[in-house]
Amino acid sequence: MGRLIAIGDIHGCSQAIETLIEAIAPTEQDTIVTLGDLIDRGPDSRNVVEQLMALQSRCRLIPLLGNHELMLISVLDGLAPSHQWQMAGGMQTIASYGGSVSQIPDSHLDFIRGFLPYHETDEFLFIHANYLADLDLEEQPEYTAFWEHLTNVMPPPHRSGKIAVVGHTPQTTGEILDTGHLICVDTCCFAGGWLTALDVQTRQTWQADVSGDLRVRVES
Repeated sequence: MGRLIAIGDIHGCSQAIETLIEAIAPTEQDTIVTLGDLIDRGPDSRNVVEQLMALQSRCRLIPLLGNHELMLISVLDGLAPSHQWQMAGGMQTIASYGGSVSQIPDSHLDFIRGFLPYHETDEFLFIHANYLADLDLEEQPEYTAFWEHLTNVMPPPHRSGKIAVVGHTPQTTGEILDTGHLICVDTCCFAGGWLTALDVQTRQTWQADVSGDLRVRVES
C-alpha cells in the first residue's frame, strides 16, 4: 500500500508544486489527489498543468475539479462570458499561455476536462469545496461541491462516517483546518500563504510558498 496524499488549491503556483513534488518523491504505489483549482490567480498556470500531466507517469494522480476549472470550461463551451472568469483570476492563466485562450494546447484542455468531481476511499472522501452531509457524493449540488465556502456553511460529519478532505476555503494563517471529521488544505499559497500536501493517513505535511521554500511537518 502506498501513500494517499491530498494537495490543496495550487492556483498557478508552479514553483510551490515543483518543490512539493520533489519533496514527496512519489512512486507508482502512491496516490495523489489534487483538490481542484490548479489554475488562475497565481503566476504560471501553464507550468502547473504541465507538471501535473507529467506526474501521471510517476504515481496514481487523481485531479479533482475546482470552481476555477469549471469557469474555464464554461467559457470554452460558450456557457459563460469570458470576462467573469478573467476577473476571477483567469487573466493570469491567459497570460501564462501567451495572452489568448486559443493558445492553450488541446492536450492541456483534454487533461482539465478529465478532472473528476470527487474521489472516495474506504476512509476518506475528497471534494473541492463542501458537501451536504446527508447526500452521497454523486448527489451533491454543484454549488455546494464547488462554490460553498466553509465560512458560510460548516457541514457536520458525512453520513458515510468518512473524513472529508477539501480545499477552496483559504486558510489565511497557512495552517490546515482540522475539525476531526473535515480537513481543509487550502492554505492560500498565491496570496502569501503555503501550498499544502497532506498524507491523510500519517498526517505528514509538506508545504511550499510561492517562491518554492519548503517546510515539512511530521505528526508526533
